[in-house]
Amino acid sequence: MSNFNETLYRYIEYTEKELKNFNNYSHENRPQVKLIDAMNYSLRAGGKRLRPALVYAFCEALGGEMEKAAAPACANEMLHTFSLIHDDLPAMDNDDFRRGKPSCHKAFGEAMAILAGDALAVLPFEIIADTPHLTADQKVLIISVLANSVGRDGMIGGQVIDLENENCDCVDEDNLRNLYRCKTGQLIAVSCVMGAICADAENETIRAAAEYGLRLGFAFQIIDDILDVTGTTEELGKPAGSDAKSNKNTYVSLFGIEKAQLAADRATSEALEWLDAIPNNEFLVELTENLLKRKN
Repeated sequence: MSNFNETLYRYIEYTEKELKNFNNYSHENRPQVKLIDAMNYSLRAGGKRLRPALVYAFCEALGGEMEKAAAPACANEMLHTFSLIHDDLPAMDNDDFRRGKPSCHKAFGEAMAILAGDALAVLPFEIIADTPHLTADQKVLIISVLANSVGRDGMIGGQVIDLENENCDCVDEDNLRNLYRCKTGQLIAVSCVMGAICADAENETIRAAAEYGLRLGFAFQIIDDILDVTGTTEELGKPAGSDAKSNKNTYVSLFGIEKAQLAADRATSEALEWLDAIPNNEFLVELTENLLKRKN
């Protein structure tokens, strides 16, 4: 096993362990067992764990200890999972499968899925506030940047743009860039920023982490667009061709696969340039290059 694979495996295993610790059963929450089951159904369904890996990678690259990054890493994965649960709902993308199994609303019903998503949008801020591994100043800053990345000006705002773009013939490249920055780029960028904050990085380093993350998120979303056209449902773990079925405007639908791939290549190159400001960046460089070549 290569050093890259060993490090990625370590990050994923640590994430799985900490996610169980942060959302477990107790005597006090027995009445909420079904809610916890629904939360964990989606939270523990696998996935790349890209966002937690970026938190850990930036923290360690900048000299921080992994345990300091555990709460922010798991918090971001919870927020990402909340977005997926709500994204799959009939009122949104109406997808019946996620990560190779029935979506949360198909397994637990729409009402419970909505509540599970709501709970996963709130719990992250509780676990950051309660962690003993961060200073008060670090907690305040992390909560601030995380809330901004997921709220009106971040992921949720991006979802609004995505909905309004459906069946719209006036979408251009600037609109798509803004959409991808909000819906995908913000949560990826804040992963990098939180890792840097956990390591007490300087402001210039934190800025470099954010700029890298935004470009990585942009490339990541374009590759998603391409895979939705070229991949299979089995490979993707969700219905292939769902963008076209929902009449979504994407880089592929506007510019074709070839130009979309070139845009992803450019964004990846720009991301790698920002990594030059980060020491001990070997894992991050390889991760960035691998994401461009992924098949799911």
